[in-house]
Amino acid sequence: MFTGIITGVGRIAAVHDLGRSLDHGKRLEISTPAHYLDDVALGDSIALNGACMTVTGFDAGQNLFTIDISAESLDKTALINIVGTPVNLEKALRASDRLGGHIVSGHVDGVGQVARFELTGESWLLQVLAPPSLARYLAYKGSITVNGVSLTVNRTEESADGCMVFINLIPHTIDNTALGSLKSGSPVNLEIDTVARYVERMLQFDPPRPTDTKTDA
Repeated sequence: MFTGIITGVGRIAAVHDLGRSLDHGKRLEISTPAHYLDDVALGDSIALNGACMTVTGFDAGQNLFTIDISAESLDKTALINIVGTPVNLEKALRASDRLGGHIVSGHVDGVGQVARFELTGESWLLQVLAPPSLARYLAYKGSITVNGVSLTVNRTEESADGCMVFINLIPHTIDNTALGSLKSGSPVNLEIDTVARYVERMLQFDPPRPTDTKTDA
């Protein structure tokens, strides 16, 4: 479980094949800021651009940790296996931590595409085209996770291609996450608000009616 508040910006340092076929995944080495791994242990969860991953090895002295990512995860996420790519990092939430963003599971629901990213006043306007399958979960002033960052939806526009989401990024977000490296056309990992999942389930749920078990005397 995460909050969408980024705790460090890392970089993909190396990518190793776990096999020779497309059914095999990759082993990634991720470089981190100094001392980021001081409280990390094997098996800990760290979100990588919003995708929850398990630490399979680390070298705190070299500021490096490794993860194994399956072919399925690679297929469902964006740009987390390219050497040199900056990535947002977040360690798993502790029970005593502040929930500064919103409840984030670390499960990517879909890959969106940056349609516009430009400076507007002192802030940045980010427009992301979300897949049509996610449109019903996106709402004005609702929450969305973009590459692991908890953000607020300022406006939505529907189209045949999906749902255009308008987001305002303050300078602090640009300075402390990897979102500043985005550009038009960049693919991004999206996670919808957990509450929206349950609302949809409750609205669609139609419990089965009990069968008549009465018999004649």
